[in-house]
Amino acid sequence: MASSSNAQQAAALQMVADLEIEMMTDMYRRMTKSCQEKCVDTHYREADLTKGESVCLDRCVSKYLEVHDRLGKLLTQMTQQDDRAVQQQQQNLAAAAQKMHINK
Repeated sequence: MASSSNAQQAAALQMVADLEIEMMTDMYRRMTKSCQEKCVDTHYREADLTKGESVCLDRCVSKYLEVHDRLGKLLTQMTQQDDRAVQQQQQNLAAAAQKMHINK
């Protein structure tokens, strides 16, 4: 029974890890596309990036990652608040049910 529980837990952790990799890959793909469209001229004149393109890409990636980090923190905070609200509601319902049971 314990090994079944451990296997389920391992499968769940693997699923979470796979989802996280998929999300990071998607974020990287969108960031690359967005910053390349913004910073790199579509008519390549040189094999290497120009100084302006390089600076633009550096700033774009930095801002993209900063916004992604801020959004992640905000979503985590919102999720924690929602979890606390649900927990409080469950406690209130349990207390009300217990009161009703005692008053019978």
